[in-house]
Amino acid sequence: MPESNKQPHILFLFSDTGGGHRSATEAIIEALELEYKGSFTCEKVDIFKDYAPRPLNRMPDWYPYMVMAPQLWGASFRVTDGRSQARAITATMWPVAARTARRIIRNHPSDLVVTVHPLAISWILKALGKNRPPFITVVTDMVTTHALWFDQRSDAILVPTEIARQKAIQYGMPPEVVRVVGQPVARKYCIQNDAAGVDKALIREKLGWPKDKFIALVVGGGEGMGPLGQTARAIADSGLDVGLVIVAGRNERLKSSLEKTHWQVPTLIYGFTREMPDFMRAADVLVTKAGPGTIAEAFNAHLPIILFAKLPGQEDGNVTYTVDEGAGVWAPTPQRVVSALREWVNNPGLRDKVVEACRHAARPNSSIDIAHVIGEKLGLETSERR
Repeated sequence: MPESNKQPHILFLFSDTGGGHRSATEAIIEALELEYKGSFTCEKVDIFKDYAPRPLNRMPDWYPYMVMAPQLWGASFRVTDGRSQARAITATMWPVAARTARRIIRNHPSDLVVTVHPLAISWILKALGKNRPPFITVVTDMVTTHALWFDQRSDAILVPTEIARQKAIQYGMPPEVVRVVGQPVARKYCIQNDAAGVDKALIREKLGWPKDKFIALVVGGGEGMGPLGQTARAIADSGLDVGLVIVAGRNERLKSSLEKTHWQVPTLIYGFTREMPDFMRAADVLVTKAGPGTIAEAFNAHLPIILFAKLPGQEDGNVTYTVDEGAGVWAPTPQRVVSALREWVNNPGLRDKVVEACRHAARPNSSIDIAHVIGEKLGLETSERR
């Protein structure tokens, strides 16, 4: 453990294997800096890339290819989801995971551990033993939460939705340690936290976007997944008076293909970008796959959502939740995306109702609430109180 006369040190465990684990970690750290600046130190560790033995250290690179077989992914999710299955997985894999877990703990002594990845929970807790620092689980799956997220030894389990909380309790988690805080997102997405308000025209001018067009922002997550290209082309060929902003993420092949396309409407194409908060503030609609982080960011940016793809099992609940909240629609084919988009373009009042539903679904203080749980565990005082 770190020396007691030093600032408390926080260890964040994550991996770039979908689910927005990195962005969630960064959002929490940002909130900690806002609330407790100068009162702590922290570090991020990628459990696969930094510590897993070969070839498992390549898992972040494999993830985009693994989810190209969505039905197989969904089947594996459902087969392994359950308390008995989770116990069997963690027990069977412990001989392999033990060395990695112990190395992480040995190399990164801390006063508190925060995990945003389900595979960095039970094995790390077992390796820490009884005389351990506080351990906080931040669940980054919005609704359909796998049993591997839930371990009774966690000192706090922070979930995005009430549905996720009920599932945690169903899996035997003590109700008093499970708290609904929302999905952690960066402050720049959260319109309610922006005292200056949002001026789309100014943001579009800065970005070089058309000012007089209804802008559809088409995104496939950080890896540019799903039928993103087909969907964007269908919108462009629909005859709608719109502009397109397409984010291909790290998918360089897709980006290159899109750049070679002759577009019928004003179209801007990006690879991986850190400007997504401004993109969401400047757009009129988000067309995307059902990733939990992207959905939560859109809620907080008050940006209506058209969902065109999902990972079976893991993201099924995200679709249902978004539709039930009235914050978006499910349109699993390019034709249905165009139909939904046409309805919002031609009926601004209908889109305004969806904007209001996004506002209602938003939890702009989620990262701050998580930071406060961490601060309470460490006995930190907020910057305002010091």
